Amino acid sequence: MTRLAIAIAAVGLTASAPFTLRAQSPVDSAIVRYIAGIRAIDNHAHPMRPLRQGVPPDTEFDALPLDGVPPFQVPWRLRLENPEWRAAQSALFGIPNRGTDSTFRMSLHARRAQELAARGDGYPAWVLDRAGIDVMFANRIVTGPGLTPPRFRWVAFDDALMLPLDTQGEAARSPDTRSLYPKEAALLKRYMRDLNVERLPATLDEYLSSVLRATLERQRRNGAVAVKFEAAYLRPLDFGDADAAETARIYARYAAGGAPTRAEYKTLQDYLFKEIAREAGRLGMAVHIHALDTFGGFYSSRGSAPHQLEPTFNDSTLRGTSFVLIHGGWPLFAQTQSMLGKPNVYADISMMVLVAEPRELANTLRSWLTAWPEKVLFGTDAFDGGPDQGWEEGVYLGASTARRALALALTGMMRDGEIDRTRAETLARMVLRENATKLYGTSLATKD
Repeated sequence: MTRLAIAIAAVGLTASAPFTLRAQSPVDSAIVRYIAGIRAIDNHAHPMRPLRQGVPPDTEFDALPLDGVPPFQVPWRLRLENPEWRAAQSALFGIPNRGTDSTFRMSLHARRAQELAARGDGYPAWVLDRAGIDVMFANRIVTGPGLTPPRFRWVAFDDALMLPLDTQGEAARSPDTRSLYPKEAALLKRYMRDLNVERLPATLDEYLSSVLRATLERQRRNGAVAVKFEAAYLRPLDFGDADAAETARIYARYAAGGAPTRAEYKTLQDYLFKEIAREAGRLGMAVHIHALDTFGGFYSSRGSAPHQLEPTFNDSTLRGTSFVLIHGGWPLFAQTQSMLGKPNVYADISMMVLVAEPRELANTLRSWLTAWPEKVLFGTDAFDGGPDQGWEEGVYLGASTARRALALALTGMMRDGEIDRTRAETLARMVLRENATKLYGTSLATKD
């Protein structure tokens, strides 16, 4: 087996260790090797710019970093005490997985610094190579050195465009949202400065032309392949049909000051969301929507459920826009599967690869691949968790988990006579690579 194939198997065995008493069928070794050889396209991640001496720390990796919300617990598999993180760090950086946590982390920090110093702006691409990833979609406010095409493609954040008016009332929704809405207000001001727009336009039509559409066009010119909504952290995903005249009256009433009621702001947001989605589709950008049952102590699980988006997906005026359910709506994967029946809806497995153990994820993949194999995308949601849990090991652990889970799913489908080996290999390529190239364009990939 190749080194990467062995690593996939090892990470998968580590993840499944608590369940060793359960009857399990061995994974088909040939399909493991085949999957390990596919250079993947990561549909969703938050890579960091390489650290440089004298340069401030990178803070542009997310529009809504959660460092300002009240403390909350994360699922077990994401916690640093989960030994899978140490195993991933050992494999990624080539350091022995032995000794105490403190001595191991000293070795980790030293090795990371060594690679950063040696590779400079090439460091992020080196991380992708170690994880068998060809192209990564970088969800960031801006990209920057080391995160450039062809290896990295930009996904821009556009929730701020839905929030042009005073958001004080919206921020009062929960202890979580108190710190999140001000971040969106600051981002909108930044977008307006980029366009040399000094103040909020007085009418909705002016806002649509001089800010909303102008920002999307600027993002497209700067290389964005998609736009991202993190709206589930702010409000439910139940975007309705808003009357244009009523929306214009609400905007004009508060453009010069004052805070709309929650009902008024929902009308405005619903209208602007669909304007953004239509314009993104016209410009050839997909719309990515965060759908996941976490994070935050006051996060609304019900509001983030995939079924909340069905009216959006049924809107005939939005059929020219491709939507991707980021994180697959986990753990409501059955709801996601029902949404994949819409002609322009897709889902990725980002973050699922970090919170679900491989066999659990394999069950989801098997269900989706049986029904909608052309709609499933690979992703990691690799993120920066601090010096002991960098985005790099998130890439490695997420990719290893995805490959292991895919091998488990395809092995089961072959052994149950649902598919043959040729079809299994085709499905592996589709999930890890080919579905993305069809959705975003064949020029996306750098290598076959």
